[in-house]
Amino acid sequence: MAPDILDYPLLAKANLPSELRQLPQEQLAKLSHELRDYLLKSVSQSSGHFASGLGTIELTVALHYVYNTPFDRLIWDVGHQAYPHKILTGRRDRMPTIRQLNGLHPFPCREESEYDTLTVGHSSTSISAALGMAIAAKAEQKNRKVVAVIGDGAITAGMAFEALNHAGEVKPDMLVILNDNEMSISENVGALNRYFARILSGNFYTSLREGGKKILSGTPLHELASRAEEHFKGMVTPGTFFEELGFNYIGPIDGHDVVTLVDTIRNMRQLKGPQLLHVVTKKGKGYAPAEQDPIGYHAVSKFDPNSQGTPAKKAGKPNFSNIFGNWVCDMAALDPKLQAITPAMREGSDLVRFSKTYPDRYFDVAIAEQHAVTLAAGMAIDGLKPVVAIYSSFLQRGYDQLIHDVALQNLDVLFAIDRAGIVGADGATHQGAFDLSYMRAIPNMLIMAPSDENECRQMLYTGYMHKGPAAVRYPRGYANGTEAQNNMTLLPVGQSRTVRQGKNIAILAFGPLLHQAIAAAETLDATLVDMRFVKPLDLPLLQQLATHHQTLVTLEDNAIAGGAGSAVNEAVAALRLPYALLNLGLPDQFIRHGSQEELYAELGLDSAGILSRIQQFVTPQSA
Repeated sequence: MAPDILDYPLLAKANLPSELRQLPQEQLAKLSHELRDYLLKSVSQSSGHFASGLGTIELTVALHYVYNTPFDRLIWDVGHQAYPHKILTGRRDRMPTIRQLNGLHPFPCREESEYDTLTVGHSSTSISAALGMAIAAKAEQKNRKVVAVIGDGAITAGMAFEALNHAGEVKPDMLVILNDNEMSISENVGALNRYFARILSGNFYTSLREGGKKILSGTPLHELASRAEEHFKGMVTPGTFFEELGFNYIGPIDGHDVVTLVDTIRNMRQLKGPQLLHVVTKKGKGYAPAEQDPIGYHAVSKFDPNSQGTPAKKAGKPNFSNIFGNWVCDMAALDPKLQAITPAMREGSDLVRFSKTYPDRYFDVAIAEQHAVTLAAGMAIDGLKPVVAIYSSFLQRGYDQLIHDVALQNLDVLFAIDRAGIVGADGATHQGAFDLSYMRAIPNMLIMAPSDENECRQMLYTGYMHKGPAAVRYPRGYANGTEAQNNMTLLPVGQSRTVRQGKNIAILAFGPLLHQAIAAAETLDATLVDMRFVKPLDLPLLQQLATHHQTLVTLEDNAIAGGAGSAVNEAVAALRLPYALLNLGLPDQFIRHGSQEELYAELGLDSAGILSRIQQFVTPQSA
């Protein structure tokens, strides 16, 4: 249930940015207070990303107040910070549905709103897209403005620097806002800094600078004046790096002072060329528990906003991420060559304990997946044993490095691929739908898909001991709650495990969907096989099953196109085996958001759906 809008009189008047722009500027601070409280109460009732949005309240208000959105382009990087943007762009009353099946998208989405200029979910894309839009705006000649908002974490990715470098060369009219929520604001952001922000973005300074350039152009004094300007700004701002890339740097300014934000952004809107505004915010601003623990409050389930401390997580058996976190610590104790690498996913990949126990062997490379993969390659070349903990949808960003820097050279790198398959509420940008397809085509890769938590631990050990690149891909959450044994056992590479012996039909399951197929196998008296290995396949099994089975059903939580089922199809064709083949998996579409259970049911990959689809295949309706 959405909070009662009658409790928020100013917010009620700002259902759209056009209405927001009708409010007097002196009321924006009160509006920001109402928006922050509305967000707190809304997310506490519905769950979702939380702390980042609290930190961008005033910035969101200022941007929509100054810019003529949606005509002017506003691009949010990642999208965790965009809940206030959704509230101010006509979606306020639907906030309780966010991340739920048929509800609001978890991130900005072009299909959802004309105010969502770019569909996002992965980081560091905003500046590149904004540059493209700025180039288009110049060609269009309608005075369309372009703004990209990027967080201090997202700007660590190489793609962001590539875009900054190119923008400095092209010199388009565009504004990049660096939302810095890590820097202290007590000294750098105060009255003096607000003064310089207004001075450096104002008409007097701009006119003086541009006029001076024209007068001094072509004279020896031009270079001297440019250096003098750089030194003047360098005395009061940390923006030399951005200036060297060709951006006019302003800031840092207090991102929670909405009046200063509006004044500065309004000034910068008129400036020509690439501009960068450095805004300092506090993640979780206005809600003390989130300010004290912004990581714990980054994304939350339902919670009581009157309580203190991080929302309690449900206790239970270890999930797949926990299995990896425990295994990597145990393995590190046995092998001093083990090194753990993650691209800014320490908590998500459960590397917190490892980072504290083995700080000299832990490398968080920030949001730089390409670098993470090639860093591992360099380690492996000189005898270390790197383990790259990475989400399935994030490894996509390091694909060339996986091929060129690791597999081509057959290096000993283990990829622990978390969030494979359906992840649920984060939606299409985060579903781990493609890893089997994009890895299976790469020579030298060993690819494993555990059906339960204990098998995951043994596969991690098997992959670690394997000579060459290996991948273990496992889902978000749990399989069937199997407890992982403390031992570590090498699995015979390429060998499957028969769970149930039947006849006529054989269900070949790759990964945790095995447990959804048990009921179907019982009902159909079918053979059920835990395939374990996607590459290499258990070819002797395929030949053996042909004696008493006419139908093979493959089951995977990966795209059918190019996935494990496709590997079976290719093998059956090469071996000339007389099977009828049914491939069950993710269809050729981007999978929307919803709970894992809801999506598996919708896709026909729950127990009932698997049984129904096999029955329809083996006993087709007569025409």
